[in-house]
Parts: sequence; structure tokens; C-alpha cells
Amino acid sequence: MAVEVLLPKIGLTMQEGTIDEWLVPVGAAVAEGDALLRLATDKVDVDVEAEAGGLFHPVVPAGVTVPTGALIGWLLAVGEQPPDPAGTPMPAGSGAGAGASLPALNGTDAGVAPAVSSVDGTAGRLLSSPNARRVATAADVELTAVRGTGPGGRIVSEDVEEFLAALPGDLGDLSEPVAPGGTSYSPLVRKLAKERGIDLSEVNGTGPGGRIRRSDLDAVTTAPPHRDAVPPHRGAAPRPGDVVPLTGMRGTIARRMHASLQEMAQLTHGYEVRMDAVVSLRDRLKEEWADSDLPVPSLNDFLLKAAALALREHPLLNATVREDGIHLLDGIHLGFAVAVPGGLMVPVIEDAVELPLPEMARRSRDLAQAAREGRISPAQLEGTTFTVTSLGGYGVDFFTPVINPGNVAILGVGRLRDGVEWADDRPLRTRVLTLSLTFDHRAVDGAPAAEYLRTVGDLLSRPLRLLV
Repeated sequence: MAVEVLLPKIGLTMQEGTIDEWLVPVGAAVAEGDALLRLATDKVDVDVEAEAGGLFHPVVPAGVTVPTGALIGWLLAVGEQPPDPAGTPMPAGSGAGAGASLPALNGTDAGVAPAVSSVDGTAGRLLSSPNARRVATAADVELTAVRGTGPGGRIVSEDVEEFLAALPGDLGDLSEPVAPGGTSYSPLVRKLAKERGIDLSEVNGTGPGGRIRRSDLDAVTTAPPHRDAVPPHRGAAPRPGDVVPLTGMRGTIARRMHASLQEMAQLTHGYEVRMDAVVSLRDRLKEEWADSDLPVPSLNDFLLKAAALALREHPLLNATVREDGIHLLDGIHLGFAVAVPGGLMVPVIEDAVELPLPEMARRSRDLAQAAREGRISPAQLEGTTFTVTSLGGYGVDFFTPVINPGNVAILGVGRLRDGVEWADDRPLRTRVLTLSLTFDHRAVDGAPAAEYLRTVGDLLSRPLRLLV
């Protein structure tokens, strides 16, 4: 009996996803638990496993964006044919109108290419990933000349790059340019470097003889910025005349932030807090924990812990507004914003108020790194009850953060800077930063919001209490 393959809903907010590539060829035998497709969502890219066994038959091509719950393929028994697409109803809530249909993928439908990335080898067609085809097109390489090392001989982008790396130096337009320092690189690397504004003479090549490869460019464009510097754009920077589509992560951010401002009565308080005690304690911890495996908390880690503890005293800010009223939430699950290429993610530290500060520091770093490297799971991005976001690394003192839908407040953190306090007509240098608390005035009034900020400031003034 034919088994439907439906686009899964990954996370509470997912409404649609893009089939980045099929990971098995048409007609291949699939076992339950085998990786079936690579799915790109508004938050993460994940491999989706088959929920049953059978012979795989896709009904939509790679690269198509479809709503959650939509039919995207079949798992069939030997000799079984897929049901007639015209007689297959779209799942409820899929967003397709009456009579709407998704493009079939049987190799014979007029105008529709059999666009599964790993296609039937018995039909004489190459097995290749979409990224491999993009790389090959950019370098003017015929995929028939490339040996695939992926599953079933499938060509992946690394195979194309290895092919380029092995090209001789006398092939006309494909000849290897040489950087001023004498290091060679492929035409693809030259093209990508130009698009990203990278000076190849300043790139360290990791290939044979110091050859510069694409991965070396990626290392340059994804390297974390210096803590005191403004982080550069990662990847190709937008240029005048470009059109940035409101799709994927960018589209989700646009919709959610617009909805947030439309649905809430948002107001922002600015509040200056002293950080002298935190800076002093952190310097001590660097020395005392130098020979231990305990992570030294960053200033943001201290602020995360203070924000969580203060919520325990001010539960109105750890809440959500529903039709029947303001629901004060039991758990304190702290989200923190992380800038990633194309937007931002908000990983969640669950039960943050219960964690000792070193453990909170470890989790925040692990989650931030996973988000930047694209390894974070949808479950690690769900369930936040309050969010902290920092622009201090960009030199910003005060800003107006926008509340994540479902929450009633968000705390912004500005840069650490010098302040002045007077003592008996003598100026004293202090270390301060400004907190920006945006709150939903439907749920919280100005005075309780100010009290919350004062509690955060009190906790930061005596930071030893934050360690446990």
C-alpha cells in the first residue's frame, strides 16, 4: 500500500519549507529512518528521515517551497504505481486553494523537469546535488567529467571543487590564476572572491602547495569578528540595485516583526546599570579558573543570569497574552539573539533561572556556535518566554528591540562604556551600560517594568549571587 510522504512541521512557527535536495534517487528502496531529503526552513536546514519503507517516488522537484503537511512523495511497494495526483487531496490547512496542485515529477509531464537532485541512474542521468550544479555552472564545468563520491555515486559540490583543483594550468579560461604571493587558485575561487570583496593575497590557502580553495574563502567570510569590532557582512554584500527577496529566514523575520508591532502596544524604557562589580569579578574568575575546565562567563552571561533571576521576582514580564487574558508562565526559558548570515536566530536556554552561571555560560556558547554553524535543531529555537538581545559589540548604547510574538517583553543590552559618579565633589570613573526594556503595555505597566530593570541592576551590583 502506498505511503504518503508529507512535508513535516518542524517547530511551532513553521508554515512552509523548501526541499533543498532529495537525498535518494527515484525508485530507490528506502528503509524507515533513512535520510530522504534536505529541508530548508525559516530557521534551520535539516535532513528529514523516512517514516516508513518502500520504493521512493517524489511528486515535487527539488527547490520548491511548499506548505507544511503538503504531499511531496510516495513510498511504494514493488510493482505499485503512485496514486493519480488529480485524485489526491491536499492535506487540510496546507494553504492550497481549491483545485490547486503541486507539480508532478514523473519525467513525462510537459514543462516539468524531473528535478530530483539524485535522479534515476538507470535512465542515464547524473546523480548530483543542487549545490554541485551551481558550483559547476559558475566554473563552466561539465558534470559528466566529475566523479561523484556521494551516496550511490552522487556528485556533491566538494567533487566539483576537487575536479577544479586538479585542472592543469594551460586550459585557456580555466587556467589557474596566481595570487601576488605565488599561491594558485581556481577560476571558481577567483569568481567567489570577487563577489565577496576578498583580497586573495590575504587568504591562507590550505590546498596542496598553499592553493586557495573555496573552503578558505568560507573561513574568511564566516570567521567570528573581534569582540570590540563591528562584525562584517558574511557572504556577498548586497549592492545598490539588488533585490533582497522576503523569503526564507528574511521573510519570516519580516512577518513576525511586523505582526509584533501591529498586535502589541510596545513601549521601551532605558535604564543605566553599573557594571564595575561584574567586571571586577570576571577578572578574578579569569585568574582563579585559568587551570580548570569551567568556562569564564562573558558580560552577556552575567546579564542573562540577572535577567532570568529578576523574572522570578517580576512574573508579569514572563508571560504571554491570549484571548482569555494574561497567562503567567511557569518556566523561565531565556532566548538570546544570535546574528547569522541572512538574519538572526534566538536559541533558548531552558529553565535558565535554575542554572549555575558557569553552566549557563557553557550552554549559551554552545547554542550560539551551533546557530552560526547551521547545526542548531528546531527544538533548541522553540519555547522562549523572555528574550535578551545585545548590540553592545556594535557600539550601540541604546536601541528599541522588538518583542518576539508570544512574549510580553525583550531586554536590549548596550555597550560597556565609561561613566562618571561624583563623591564629595570628586569625579569617579565607573563602568556602565544601558539596558533597553521593550514591554507590551497590554500586559505590563510602566512602573512594574521599571521595577524589573531596577532588580536587574541590583543583581549586577552584587554579582556573586549570580554564580549559583
